[in-house]
Amino acid sequence: MPRPIHPGNPRASWLYRFAAWFAFAVMRLQRWRISVRGLEHVPMAGGAVIAANHTSFWDFFTVGREPYLRWSRPVRIMAKESLFRAPFFGFLMRRAEHLPVHRGAGGDALRSGVVALEAGELVLVLPEQTISPSFELLPFKTGAARMAAAAGVPLVPAVSWGSHRFHTVGRRPRWSWRLHVSVAYGEPLHPSPDDDPREVAAELRHRVQTLLEEVQAGYPDHVPGAWWMPARLGGGAPTTEEGDRILARIREGWKPKDAATG
Repeated sequence: MPRPIHPGNPRASWLYRFAAWFAFAVMRLQRWRISVRGLEHVPMAGGAVIAANHTSFWDFFTVGREPYLRWSRPVRIMAKESLFRAPFFGFLMRRAEHLPVHRGAGGDALRSGVVALEAGELVLVLPEQTISPSFELLPFKTGAARMAAAAGVPLVPAVSWGSHRFHTVGRRPRWSWRLHVSVAYGEPLHPSPDDDPREVAAELRHRVQTLLEEVQAGYPDHVPGAWWMPARLGGGAPTTEEGDRILARIREGWKPKDAATG
């Protein structure tokens, strides 16, 4: 692991280092070709919220990879609590000091995030909260904006594109030799407690959308009809409307049985 650029930055635990080594080894074994731009928008020291799109189970690793490798900065993931109960992976998430979000208890997660940010951590949030079946952006929740405002830290938009070809919802991991993965960070927002978090979230989504379209336009692989390409770009992924219907069916399954039966 590289030597920390700023000694005052929070350090990665041994388990975080192990989890990062394992994830990056998977990428190296497949010779992923990862391009990164805009890292200058991520602070080398002090707290910041990084808010990224969500198309893959590997977005956490691709977005958090460069700050860790360059500056030895661990990126704390704010993720749904069910991931922390998964065999093996959940153990790693808990011991690596990531931040669980319990359904219906978002306030507790927000407070935990603010504490981490005030301690100088980088916190990664996926404001869509679930993987988009269409690979288009879903509506953004306001948690990232509220945390950044409460802690007085930058809110950095980010995009990862390509790792969904390896592992995404509804598909098993698929060996992806020399896979192109593009990561981009954008100019940060600086929300204050006086700002409307809905307006900040809307501006954040606009910036992530702009980054996403730029990354997609420059992505080396273009395969008409491919399942991993959005319908907007001539791909075979579900349209936005079809994706919304898929998510609606999934959310029906989240409802308690007594609520579903009335």
